[in-house]
Amino acid sequence: MLRSFVAAAVGFHAGRQLARWLAVVALALAALGAASWAMAVGDAAPPGLPAGWPLFRGDSQARGIASRSLPAEMALLWRFRVENGAFEGTPVIADETVYIGDLDGTVYALELARGTERWRYETESGFVAAPAVAGGRVYIGDIDGQFHCLDARTGERLWQVAAQAEISAGANFYRQYVLFGSQDATLYCLKAETGQLAWKMSINDQIRCSPTVAGDRALVAGCDSRLHIVDLARGAAAAQVDIRSPTGVTPAVEKERAFFGTEGGEFFCVDWARAEVLWTHRADDQQRPSIRSCPAVSGGQVVYGSRDRHVYALDTETGQPRWSFAARQRVDSSPVIAGDRVLVGSSDGRLYVLDLATGEALWQYEAGGGFTGSPAVAAGRVVIANENGVVYCFGKAPEPRGN
Repeated sequence: MLRSFVAAAVGFHAGRQLARWLAVVALALAALGAASWAMAVGDAAPPGLPAGWPLFRGDSQARGIASRSLPAEMALLWRFRVENGAFEGTPVIADETVYIGDLDGTVYALELARGTERWRYETESGFVAAPAVAGGRVYIGDIDGQFHCLDARTGERLWQVAAQAEISAGANFYRQYVLFGSQDATLYCLKAETGQLAWKMSINDQIRCSPTVAGDRALVAGCDSRLHIVDLARGAAAAQVDIRSPTGVTPAVEKERAFFGTEGGEFFCVDWARAEVLWTHRADDQQRPSIRSCPAVSGGQVVYGSRDRHVYALDTETGQPRWSFAARQRVDSSPVIAGDRVLVGSSDGRLYVLDLATGEALWQYEAGGGFTGSPAVAAGRVVIANENGVVYCFGKAPEPRGN
């Protein structure tokens, strides 16, 4: 088709005019190709990212979506207890293994099927950030600002890099690089293989969220009350959006839209490609309770928890409320959408399963200790850990044995 178009043009143009016309066509095609490539990158998983739930929010766009539905009837399959331990972080799941760090400075690798310990890695620090798994390695930052790279199979430390303050959230990946933010107000980009610094970019206050990757951009919602849109190829700011309040919430990205809440109790939908706010929503204009729960977005709905003890679902196009669910205490845990259900923990010590369409509670499990961390969902199983030092795994109830 392109040849016919060019051949027809030859009949009308000659010499320099034809050359100029062909140059314009080539530039247009190159731009179209570049745009298509950028769209493809935004939809694809980074190289080496395993199936399962390898990142804090499941994927690089932080959408909080499970790849498959869960069993209709959920049962406790196993629990792993750390004596006198405590978890605030979120587990990840890759290659039939659960990885999680605790507040006492130990990273655990547990068998997904039975919860048996495969290895542990001990430090003098503590972990609130979720691990991130890619290329057979586990990456995790600690509360003293050390960023650790471990062999996913053995737990052996491969390298370690120091930031200048606490690393509060999980890493993400872009091409052959690993990205993480720190409370030293810096976004770091390292070579995933060696830990060598590729670049770093500072903002005006702490970074407590995971960097969300969308194509060749990273989105960082900062404690400086700005959403930062970062050019990953250059390691420099591309744009920023005023969000009126600090936040440590990791933005969830669906196409050109980013969703997140703030300490001021305001929930934002931002067009990150144009760097403009599309809509905002406040559940309570008077109290303005903080939002520390990262949203999950799917099927025209965005779901998040609030410190006002509620879980909310909003229409992604308009920001209008779809439903709300009342827990007994604050909801800092981030929800996960699995098929037609929503899973979320609460400080009331319960894991809830809600109907995605209505918000109706379908099932709950009372663990006792509060959940600050969030669920990880893979292979038909849900893994979550609480402040009492227990990791729980739920899934399909075993078939009863015959006589």
